[in-house]
Amino acid sequence: MQAVPKAEIAASAHDRVYRGLRTRIMHGQMAPGQALTLRGIGREFDVSMTPAREAVNRLVAEGALTMSSSGRVSTPELSNERIEELAALRALIEVELASRALPRAHIALIDRLQTINATIADVVSNRDSVGYIRTNLEFHRTLYLRAQAPAMLAMAETVWLQLGPTMRALYGRLRRSEPPQYHRLIIAALKAGDEPGLRLAVRSDVTQGLRMLAG
Repeated sequence: MQAVPKAEIAASAHDRVYRGLRTRIMHGQMAPGQALTLRGIGREFDVSMTPAREAVNRLVAEGALTMSSSGRVSTPELSNERIEELAALRALIEVELASRALPRAHIALIDRLQTINATIADVVSNRDSVGYIRTNLEFHRTLYLRAQAPAMLAMAETVWLQLGPTMRALYGRLRRSEPPQYHRLIIAALKAGDEPGLRLAVRSDVTQGLRMLAG
C-alpha cells in the first residue's frame, strides 16, 4: 500500500481546520470578539500547530478573524461603519445574483425555497440562533446557485463570513418570532417572474436587519 505524502496529510489537516472554523464563524457559532488560540484549535481538531496556524492565517486574510500586533486572534467586532459597508455589499452582490437566477427559477427551485423557509420558521420558534443563520444562508445560497455566477457567489460568501458573529448578535437583539417577511416576497416574485419585485425584496431582506444593528 502506497504511503500518503506528508505534504498531502498536512494540506488535508489544514483544510479540515479551515473548513470547520469557517463554517462555525459563518453560522454565528462564535460571538463578536471571541478569542481563539492555536493551541486550543489544535487540541479541538487534533492537529499540530502548523495546520492550525495556516487555517487561522487564511481566515484572517478573508476578514473572518482578526489578529492583533501581539498575535491575539479573535472574531471581529465590527464598527457601525463596517456593518453599513458590508450591508451595502450584500445589497449590490446579492441583488445581482438573484436577478441572474430569475430566468432559471424553475418550479423545483421555488418548492425547495418554500421548504427551507418552513425550516426557518421552526428554528425561529425554537430560538435557535445558529440554526436560523444556517438555514437563512441556505435559502439565499440555494437561490444564488441558479445564477451560475461562481465568482460572484464566492464574494457573497466572503461577506457572510465576515458578518457571521455580528449576525449572531443581531439575532439576539431582534428577538425574532417569525421567519423573515421578505423571503415570502422573494418567492412570490420568483413565481411571478417579477424582476423589479425580486430585486427590491432581496435588497430589503439583506440590509434591513443589519442597518437596524448599525443604527
